[in-house]
Amino acid sequence: MIFGVITELAVGLLCVIMGLVIWLKRKASLVHEAQYKNVKEADLPAYTRLVGIGLIAIGAGIIAAGALNLFASPFWWVPLVLGFAAGLLVLGRAQKKYNGSLPG
Repeated sequence: MIFGVITELAVGLLCVIMGLVIWLKRKASLVHEAQYKNVKEADLPAYTRLVGIGLIAIGAGIIAAGALNLFASPFWWVPLVLGFAAGLLVLGRAQKKYNGSLPG
């Protein structure tokens, strides 16, 4: 159990850090090239901001789920689902608005 919690916290922290780097340092290169190939140079700051926020939301949900798992809460899945849903909505919005379409 403790290994799972540590793994969740580490993965969540990694997502948050990557989100911050993509957002604040405008590192679109950390995103797969196909995801930003149609993004105009002028739109890169707004695109990287949304992608960063989306990853931070996902990471925060994973961290919160890990924290609840640490206390054996039966509701650990709630922040996980909410974080992923919010993050994927923001990522989808960024893709549709700045790249022209959703990936896939």
